[in-house]
Amino acid sequence: MINSHKDLIAWQKAMILAKSVYSLMSQLPKSEIYGLSSQAQRSAVSIPSNIAEGFRRRSNNDFIRFLRIAYGSCAELETQIILASEIYEHFDTKTIVPQVEEVSRLINGLINSLIGKSATRN
Repeated sequence: MINSHKDLIAWQKAMILAKSVYSLMSQLPKSEIYGLSSQAQRSAVSIPSNIAEGFRRRSNNDFIRFLRIAYGSCAELETQIILASEIYEHFDTKTIVPQVEEVSRLINGLINSLIGKSATRN
């Protein structure tokens, strides 16, 4: 039984992803601290945050809406990571891109599982 957003695998994996993004972005030059690095970190934090907020709304429709925002943040984050790898040749994205893709799949699966259920959860 899922009692909290913390029980959701998507949230758990999104938290791991956010920590990985913070670690990865520290490899960028200091000149990116308020640019690409900061933007990617905000996108990464947005993913588990929106999963949590949507879950707490206690409505499937609201939860789906926030999951879609988190799903969009995954695409935003992936774009920022790809851009960083194209700008900075040493920037290794081999482990982070699969993490983003996994979280995206999990969120999409949650959305699909909620579509068609009643508007209010117990």
